[in-house]
Amino acid sequence: MKVVHPRMLSGHILGSFLTMFSKMLSPQRILEIGTYTGYSAICLARGLRPGGTLTTIEVNDELRSTALKYFRKAGLHEQIELVNGDALKVIPALEDNYDLVFMDANKDDYPDYYKQLIDKVTTGGYILVDNVLWGGKVLDTQLEDSTTRTIDQFNKIITADRRVENLLLPIRDGLMVIKKK
Repeated sequence: MKVVHPRMLSGHILGSFLTMFSKMLSPQRILEIGTYTGYSAICLARGLRPGGTLTTIEVNDELRSTALKYFRKAGLHEQIELVNGDALKVIPALEDNYDLVFMDANKDDYPDYYKQLIDKVTTGGYILVDNVLWGGKVLDTQLEDSTTRTIDQFNKIITADRRVENLLLPIRDGLMVIKKK
């Protein structure tokens, strides 16, 4: 498959982790923010319990047909619902609670996604957040670009939030595993 921004794809190691993690949890409901080609949604959906569903939100409507094609090819099109729209507008309208959330979308919105999501995560549920090391740039306090500073701020918000416990895994570009207490 050829894509315009290959760096945006979840790699096979992260994909394997997402599948294994989801299978260990056997969640009823999963929410994904940032669909892109649908690869990570497929990986996560493989762990759904029977009757479970995954909702994925993608802002770019042009990616819809690609993701739907891969959902169908994987045999998961009945378990995965693709919602097109700005996640910051879609999340407040979601009525379900989720056992597992995967965030891999606009990095500048990570703190806002988290604020909107935390009350929609079941007690004992997980939020997985990709790219929290941002190529190692979050460790450089001299960098002034807004995305790096926002990701660093997000990491500090998670660390300070007493409602959760967290672990940073050095998979690819950093994966934050957050468990709601």
